[in-house]
Amino acid sequence: MKLHGTMGINSRGHLEIGGCDTVDLAREFGTPLYVVDEEHFRANCRSYYRAFTEKYGAEVLYAAKTLLTLAICRMVEEEGLAMDVVSGGELYTAIKARFPMSRVYFHGNNKSREELHLALEARVSRFMVDNLYELELLNQLAREMRTRAGVILRLTPGVEAHTHEYIKTGQIDSKFGLVIENGQAMAAVKEALALDHINLHGFHCHIGSQIFELDSYAHAARVMMDFVSRVYRETGWICSELNLGGGLGIYYAPGDQPRPVEDYAAVIMGAVRESALERGLPVPRVMVEPGRSISGPAGTTLYTVGAVKEIPGVRKYVAVDGGMGDNPRPALYQSRYEACVANKAAMEPAEVVSIAGKCCESGDMLIWDIALPRVEPGDVLAVSCTGAYNYTMSMNYNRLPRPAMVLVRDGRADVIVQRETYADLLRNDVIPERLRPGRLLNVAASR
Repeated sequence: MKLHGTMGINSRGHLEIGGCDTVDLAREFGTPLYVVDEEHFRANCRSYYRAFTEKYGAEVLYAAKTLLTLAICRMVEEEGLAMDVVSGGELYTAIKARFPMSRVYFHGNNKSREELHLALEARVSRFMVDNLYELELLNQLAREMRTRAGVILRLTPGVEAHTHEYIKTGQIDSKFGLVIENGQAMAAVKEALALDHINLHGFHCHIGSQIFELDSYAHAARVMMDFVSRVYRETGWICSELNLGGGLGIYYAPGDQPRPVEDYAAVIMGAVRESALERGLPVPRVMVEPGRSISGPAGTTLYTVGAVKEIPGVRKYVAVDGGMGDNPRPALYQSRYEACVANKAAMEPAEVVSIAGKCCESGDMLIWDIALPRVEPGDVLAVSCTGAYNYTMSMNYNRLPRPAMVLVRDGRADVIVQRETYADLLRNDVIPERLRPGRLLNVAASR
């Protein structure tokens, strides 16, 4: 397994993260356990801040959907990044963490009236408006609340990134955004400029996720600047803000070749500036929305090995105490991960096994055919690069409680998400009066 951030192998031959022995973490906090490397998370934030903000004056918005807790909000704020949220729940988390609302941008393709009201009340910086229905509803609510809403229109540029079908978003046939090619985007611009409680600031696009080819970003930037120029020619309005989304790929397994953040910034900023110069337009303020490339490599999930089952001549299955409940990505996207046996991290591989989860689904497989030291019940398995879209997509299938999360640094581990209990699973369950025990007896007697 490739080591990331502060990972290392200590004198006991165990995997260590943030100065903490992962075997000790598993014993103290139980498994499955999400481990976040604080130093690595902050370093990733700083890489973006230096590459975009310090060098070009661009704004970096952390994509909260990848990993969001109160503690994560605090770290993002301290590192000088803004934040994009995509739901009332994410916005509420930011509010409770006292994240500055002047640095919050509200995404989502179907924001409810209640969510928009909450965001207006909180005074978020911008609404990333996805469609005309939302634009009109937002204008209506802003009028009722005697305020104005800052808006950036999400557009569909018609750029297809080379990634999994389920995480492509820039193509014309997408549930996201207003299409440039068929005139929807221009109509939305004219509508926004005419509405009395909308302040239009700019445009947004996002072409997909887990992208390694930087040319895709340059192409998207040029397409967006073409549209900025057309809007100026038709309306006289000048776009002051251009948000080019996120999606930079990270290393999960052999074959993944992530590009340096500095290269990503140079490509995007170069394309925007050149396009503006060619068209005689001022350079808009650029924004980007990294998420996975900040949180992903900073996260590791620890599991305890249970049953080991060998089918002679076929495969050896190693079952762990988690799976698709805490990491649904392999089942959804055929995502690949690396792993090591944390208590045997210094040992050479001795066998090829497949890591199975404990959910009652044949598709609950975390890793197929991985070479590891001989695996035994009770071993601790560490799966790397699980910081993005693991906790945030976790679920209670089979009534499995969600794992705890700890933040590690300098040999200290702090719980930032408590482990769910069986009682938590029942917290919202209600038995109606007609189904209570005494009532059931009466119904049975009447039959």
